Amino acid sequence: MIRTAPVPMMTPPTVARRYGVKAEKVIGWIRRGELRAIDVSTQAGVGRPRFRISPADLAVFENQRAAVATPKLSRRRRQQDPAVTQYF
Repeated sequence: MIRTAPVPMMTPPTVARRYGVKAEKVIGWIRRGELRAIDVSTQAGVGRPRFRISPADLAVFENQRAAVATPKLSRRRRQQDPAVTQYF
């Protein structure tokens, strides 16, 4: 049997420090389903959860929220009526 090294899991405060947000915001992402996490508490679903986030799930989260450059739209100016004189 081949053993592999365990994947280092991150806690919500660790992820929060990485992005410069509060831990409550990371927990909100988890509860809304935007960020996948595992509850490692002894009785899952009962009491306070202890979330752990894998680096792979964090990479998926980052890819989903990546900013995409939008093409710059040119604004068309309204045609000036040649019979009207602009004073301002």
